[in-house]
Amino acid sequence: MSRRLQLTVLTAALATLLAGCGIDATGPVEAGAPASGLRRPGSTTYHAQLYFVGPYGIQAVSRPLGSPATPQQALDLLLKGPDDAERARGLITEIPPLPGPLRATATTGAVDIYLPQQIAKMNGGDLGMSQIVCTAANAHVPGDRQPPAVDVRVHEPDTPDGPSPWTLRCNAAGNVVPVPNSTPTPSTDR
Repeated sequence: MSRRLQLTVLTAALATLLAGCGIDATGPVEAGAPASGLRRPGSTTYHAQLYFVGPYGIQAVSRPLGSPATPQQALDLLLKGPDDAERARGLITEIPPLPGPLRATATTGAVDIYLPQQIAKMNGGDLGMSQIVCTAANAHVPGDRQPPAVDVRVHEPDTPDGPSPWTLRCNAAGNVVPVPNSTPTPSTDR
């Protein structure tokens, strides 16, 4: 390639770059709705983490809220069951209809759950209890513990075979595990 041809090609390439590839200078152009899904800087978003049962076991879902969910608020949402979108993903609940209210109170690093009936009388008790315990542990609990470190004390009514409450934790995979060396205390009916 001759020097003259090289210079011509280089000049043409430089002219193309300097011309901005034919894009005219314009102002902002309307292109649809503003971006969504991102939080505004400085704003706070709260969610309740609920646990349902899917084809592959316990699965967490997130529901937006206006303030941090207490364990009672999170359990009330859980008891309503999965919404339409969650059901479309194959999520169900294994918590049977309960004969009375499911109550929860939070203290520093712990949640006390008061069941309206014994677990042995709950159909689907194991998965249903996992849903209840993990939902309560992932709610707003005083003491700044991470959910796997929150003690969930389960109180059963009229438990003749053993002490109540018994203490459980929800691990990061959504599995409920007993707390070793937890000392049961006598149940007080509230």
